[in-house]
Amino acid sequence: MREPSPQATLEPLEGPPQRFVLASASPRRLELLKQIGILPDAIVAAEIDERPREGELPREVAERLAEEKAIAVSRRRPERDLVLAADTVVACGRRVLPKAEKEAQARHCLSMLSGRRHRVMTGLALARGGQIVSSRLVETRVAFKVLSEAEITRYISTDEWCGKAGGYAIQGRAGALVRWIEGSYSNVVGLPLYETAALLEGSGMTAFARND
Repeated sequence: MREPSPQATLEPLEGPPQRFVLASASPRRLELLKQIGILPDAIVAAEIDERPREGELPREVAERLAEEKAIAVSRRRPERDLVLAADTVVACGRRVLPKAEKEAQARHCLSMLSGRRHRVMTGLALARGGQIVSSRLVETRVAFKVLSEAEITRYISTDEWCGKAGGYAIQGRAGALVRWIEGSYSNVVGLPLYETAALLEGSGMTAFARND
């Protein structure tokens, strides 16, 4: 069991946070934030070791990595900056599926998910001044249809799986492989919007603020 990360009280500032920073280079997360009218002032990749630790449960991985990303970026920013980080994990049972980088990995992930339910968990964390000020975990349950080898091969040929946790992107053609979902759809894409908006609103930011 991981030790709880240090928490800090989000004290009111005179005016809004100096800058809002997204600690992720994921274009999907940026587009999801734009969808609710929030545009980061800066995007900074955390560049941390994202490998799960031995014996670490999937939810622990998502929570820890989100907090480590937020802290890592926050320490490189001015003290007033508010940093949002997220980490999405696809879990089959107690096993964390990799972010598929090779066809063999994607094929293995899809074979494991075929005809089964799995969980998609995203850890969210806000940091300021190098400390976590707020965090939460969001879980969505997803069930795939039974996939034939031909279907797996056709999906792999799309290259949509590249760099995706679990070897698929629900917002693309893999949507046709999903027969059932319980929970946040945007969580499976990479950022649970309801929970993210609530987290940011607790810090003084407001969704739907942009008109463009």
